[in-house]
Amino acid sequence: MKSSSASRTAFAFGRLLLGVVLLIVVAARFAWAQAPADVEATLKQMLTATENRSVADFVAKGDASFRTDITAPMFNSYSAQVGPRLKTGYTPTFLATLRQEGYVVYVWKLEFKDGGDDMLFSLAIKDGKVGGFFLR
Repeated sequence: MKSSSASRTAFAFGRLLLGVVLLIVVAARFAWAQAPADVEATLKQMLTATENRSVADFVAKGDASFRTDITAPMFNSYSAQVGPRLKTGYTPTFLATLRQEGYVVYVWKLEFKDGGDDMLFSLAIKDGKVGGFFLR
């Protein structure tokens, strides 16, 4: 009887240990995930342009459609809302990539030093050009 109980305990411990190891591997994968350096630079340029209210710098790495779709009034409204929060300081954390309609969409969490709500920033890139962004 004791050996059956001991083997069940060992089996349960083995399953627990395997679960912990898998959790560590998955967590490490996400912790080490990074966007490519050029994409990170594009994010930084666009956020700096938002802080400085420069529509020209914001659309500089965009494709032709992006450069014409982002109008000055649209950008000014967005920049007026988000720019002041960016100026107080923020920390971008890369979360994931998605493949959507021929684009690679990079997603970051933006945490603001003002203590307000976090935001998600998505940047859609195709052939090295920005085709869209979404801030929520």
